[in-house]
Amino acid sequence: MAPAGPPRPAHAPPPPVPPGWGATGGTPQHPAGPRPGTAPQYPAGVPHAAVPRHPSAAPPAAAPRHPPAPPRADRTGQVPLPPVGTSPAPVPEHGSGTGTATLAVLLIGPAGAGKTTVARHWAQRRRVPTAHISLDDVREWVCSGFADPQSGWNEHSEAQYRLARRTCGFAARNFLANGISCILDDAVFPDRPVVGLGGWKRHVGPGLLPVVLLPGLEVVLERNAERSGNRRLSDEEVAAIHGRMAGWYGSGLPIIDNSTHDVETTARMLDDVLARAIASPPAW
Repeated sequence: MAPAGPPRPAHAPPPPVPPGWGATGGTPQHPAGPRPGTAPQYPAGVPHAAVPRHPSAAPPAAAPRHPPAPPRADRTGQVPLPPVGTSPAPVPEHGSGTGTATLAVLLIGPAGAGKTTVARHWAQRRRVPTAHISLDDVREWVCSGFADPQSGWNEHSEAQYRLARRTCGFAARNFLANGISCILDDAVFPDRPVVGLGGWKRHVGPGLLPVVLLPGLEVVLERNAERSGNRRLSDEEVAAIHGRMAGWYGSGLPIIDNSTHDVETTARMLDDVLARAIASPPAW
């Protein structure tokens, strides 16, 4: 144990501070720093903020500031749909058919008219992206509880047709919003304007171009006989539907009689009819 030094007077001044040592004590490595665990001493009457910090004193760490989070990307691929009142398609050059115009087509016809086959062929042969939307395909998405039209028309089949038409209209507008043309096919009757053309006009928009595909009754009966499953109707039903479709004559809508034309020729005729309809839209 080291011997104690000589006693100091009760009020004797403190011993001198060796050179290089701070007034508050410290070590040679930190000459002006405070003793560990002690608060720094500031001259009386001087605000703390006015006292310069020692170069070795680190500034207080600022609270981390996070940049604002970027908006979350839409990963669903959803595109805002255009309003129902879409602008008309540009008029194509003369002799070029529909060209590169973005348009929506409704191909009307009875069962066995070949509208689904012609619509698919026309969409595949266009120079620009074009989608084919078949009402029957969408309607048959219903598996359990499907209302087979062969079993008779009732409120369930009516509701499923109505739902399928709204779904097709939504799909058509979504394709159009992405710059993709579309063609829909449906057996629309002239004696039901609210459900027929009026409904499609509400679902897709006034820019929709309707065209009627109406071959002769004998051709329709022959093509219907080649069908299978629930898409094949009785001869009586086909004749009744064909008779109602005859009401389109005199309506002002373009009508194509493809009784003696193959699919390729009919699709080319359809493109020519649509080109004229773009230049001079029918009143409907």
